Amino acid sequence: MEKVLMKGNEAIGEAAIQAGCRYFFGYPITPQNELPAYMARRLPQEGGVFVQAESEISAINMVYGAAGSGARVMTSSSSPGISLKQEGISYIAGAELPCVIVNIMRGGPGLGGIQPGQADYFQATKGGGHGDYHPIVLAPSTIQELADLVMEGFDLADDYRNPVMVLGDGMLGQMMEPVSFGGYQSRTPSPKDWAATGKTADREPNIINSLFIDPQELEDRVLHIYEKYEAIKEKEIQYETYHCEDAQIIIAAYGTMARVVKNVIGRAAAEGIKVGLIRPITLWPFPYDVFTDWAARDHVKAFLSVEMSMGQMVEDVRLGVNGQKPVYFYGRTGGMVPEPEAILAEIKKIAGGE
Repeated sequence: MEKVLMKGNEAIGEAAIQAGCRYFFGYPITPQNELPAYMARRLPQEGGVFVQAESEISAINMVYGAAGSGARVMTSSSSPGISLKQEGISYIAGAELPCVIVNIMRGGPGLGGIQPGQADYFQATKGGGHGDYHPIVLAPSTIQELADLVMEGFDLADDYRNPVMVLGDGMLGQMMEPVSFGGYQSRTPSPKDWAATGKTADREPNIINSLFIDPQELEDRVLHIYEKYEAIKEKEIQYETYHCEDAQIIIAAYGTMARVVKNVIGRAAAEGIKVGLIRPITLWPFPYDVFTDWAARDHVKAFLSVEMSMGQMVEDVRLGVNGQKPVYFYGRTGGMVPEPEAILAEIKKIAGGE
């Protein structure tokens, strides 16, 4: 299978096009700018449409409109730009529309910096906008997985009529790796009978809406959406376990931090400390049961969540471990990346009982 060397942001764009995305609406912000630049060049070649909107708020509402017509559509941004899109993301979830939203995270809060971060975990997984809703959240750790999960994201969005967020960070967006586009084959979407495409002789017009004045009607819609979420939890959870079979300490990490941790695991083994990794690939739904299962095993003494944040995923790790074993946290923020030596030092502290 042929591979090409691509930057992560550009691989996202090509994967989306391969998945049948023909509409992209966005607004520039570092460190994801190569993605809209790629789509601006490639989409017209494929008969698609690229629009640089006047703002992030405009872009997400354009996504709402295109998704409502049944098109495969994507937008992307970084951290504060995603914050501006949150109202529209809530509308999209409430109206049950499929789309893919990419967040290449940077340091925060506020405008923060342009270096990589993972401090948007709460925003992505706990519903950053108003109301009771969840996007499906996918967290790749390599450029190949990034491309594959973008393609799968369009299928998941269509299957569940729900927004899918691909959560990367500045390193993943900017690094270059070999990638192929023949592994994951995105499905041809089934006819979207619900789409707002106008009245014809054969059908009445559909109405796309998330406004319900009658509270009972709104509650019924939310309960329906949550039945769908239960199906997602049952069928779509993804994760990786690495060297957990005899691990004394299990590290939880996602995205590019999991790559750093795999390096540290080898260093720890050389010093006689057995360390494993649980890498959530779906951040929502989160693989709680995996942590519960490993926490119940006698050889596991503790967990350590390693993040580019002040501690966000660690809360879900604690829920999964459910008090069976101690859970520790190590992180850097503001665009600083935890270094292998520092993570190894934390492992030694835990192994030594400090």
